[in-house]
Amino acid sequence: MRRRLFKNLITAPCTEAVSEPTDGFEAAGEELRGAIARRLGRSLAIREVDAGSCNGCELEIHALSNAFYDIERFGIRFVASPRHADVLLVTGPVTLNMREALERTWAAMPAPKWVIAAGDCGAGCGVFAGSYACVGAVSKVLPVDLVIRGCPPTPVQLLQGLLWLMSGADNAAAPAVMS
Repeated sequence: MRRRLFKNLITAPCTEAVSEPTDGFEAAGEELRGAIARRLGRSLAIREVDAGSCNGCELEIHALSNAFYDIERFGIRFVASPRHADVLLVTGPVTLNMREALERTWAAMPAPKWVIAAGDCGAGCGVFAGSYACVGAVSKVLPVDLVIRGCPPTPVQLLQGLLWLMSGADNAAAPAVMS
């Protein structure tokens, strides 16, 4: 124990230098803050639901809240109750067991409300296509406003998708697809 302590005291730490978020994350975040203020007049509340995914998308979504990306500084927060949410962020294909829960979550949300299908699985079942346990993509259960493709989508792609949604882009009958 003592030998290990002395060794740790004399050796340099083995860490990587911190890099800045890539692809204009700061600029997109500031633009998103303005778009949220114009569209809602307050902060944006997101309810995230895993409808049956492999948890890859959840790791990237949770990265948005860590100290590196910290999206709360742009006026975006994740909420536990759908009654407080503006956006329903769904990952994974909708499984038979999650269909009713997803529909109830959507019904409990106040207007205005939007649905984002995140990841290839949410867009079209991905690797789970054809499974006996899957109902299908999120669009088979709920009206989807935006699809963010990727396996999994990066935090920057998720932020850009939110920016597109809040900037007031024309939400036609078919959902917009971001790759």
